[in-house]
Amino acid sequence: MKPLPEPFQRLSLAFTLILLAAAMLLWSDRHSRHADVEPRQAGTPIPVALLTHSSNPLLEETQAGIMAGLADKVFRDGAQIKINLYNPEGDLPTGNLMAQKIASGTDKLAISISTVMLQALANANRQGKIPHVFGAVTSPVGAGVGIQSLDTLNKPPQLTGIGTPQPVADIFRLAKKLNPNLKTVGVVWNPAEVNSEICTQRARDIARELGITLLEAPAEQTKDVREAAESLVSRGVEAFWTGGDATVNNALDSLMDVAQGARLPVFSNMAGHVRRGGLFDLGANYFEVGQEVGHVAGDILAGANPARLPVRDFVPRRLLLNEKVRQTVRGDWRFPEDIQAQAAEIIRVDGSTQRIAASDTAPASSTPANTPPPQTPATPQAGTATAPLDHT
Repeated sequence: MKPLPEPFQRLSLAFTLILLAAAMLLWSDRHSRHADVEPRQAGTPIPVALLTHSSNPLLEETQAGIMAGLADKVFRDGAQIKINLYNPEGDLPTGNLMAQKIASGTDKLAISISTVMLQALANANRQGKIPHVFGAVTSPVGAGVGIQSLDTLNKPPQLTGIGTPQPVADIFRLAKKLNPNLKTVGVVWNPAEVNSEICTQRARDIARELGITLLEAPAEQTKDVREAAESLVSRGVEAFWTGGDATVNNALDSLMDVAQGARLPVFSNMAGHVRRGGLFDLGANYFEVGQEVGHVAGDILAGANPARLPVRDFVPRRLLLNEKVRQTVRGDWRFPEDIQAQAAEIIRVDGSTQRIAASDTAPASSTPANTPPPQTPATPQAGTATAPLDHT
């Protein structure tokens, strides 16, 4: 066979060199083409950012659940992962700065706790530089971070997590059952929090249905909560209700002080407030919520693509009663036997705590879980960290 003419040989060589250069570029860029957790050397912990809104029992319970959920997936802090904790203690400007640091930093996965921190981190991470998992959020769709609907993939590809809407209508129905003469309920809430706005609107709707007057007092900062609560007492409320408001939750002791001074009960959708002086709670078990968040985060660390994980709701309900407080408040409040049988926990008159069997059923045909200990349980034995998969 005759050799190709010299011009064709040069052209063939040029094409070959171009193909080799393109292949090298594609190989060197293989990681940047995926919002991915980069493979780590064996034994090197993967850095994970955890952004929480503040230090309070509910968010700490969620955080403990997240750690347990990660451990279920064999990702333990100090072994396979290294948790970098960020906590602005309720200060939003500081939270925004922390979110920006996370989005531009070296962590390979970010987890946020609360609606406010979801918003802060999602806004800072709009370019999708880091996978983001969230939890303890009342309404992921209502948070305004690009999640269009639940149980679909119509959302930012780097973002996924767990929504936990408060059972507002059910707790008002339960309040009416425990005190049929209840006519006026007060709520302190922060209009700047979308999660609180959603809960308050639901409260308005169910109060209207039940013939209850809902009196509202705004509190834009924690220091405003006490004065707002006192204004509601002067307006004649017969009880306080708290929903998913982070501002009020961070100043709960102020609200409880006012309520106790007026001998008024507090009922809450944030399960756990009975331990701080509330009459009864009907809300989520946030330890179990955190576990679900940790499972999702663990799946992503193991290689799952967050773009293919839909956002979903998860509300493991828990009813808590405080018989000791019931003895001190005004009004004809009663805990019938059928309601006590549905409680996960009852604080008795002597201050002791009775925990009920896990098979009991919470109001509105929901199934609660026993109150788990607020700590990370023992974790499975694990070897070195597994290199996560590409998110293809």
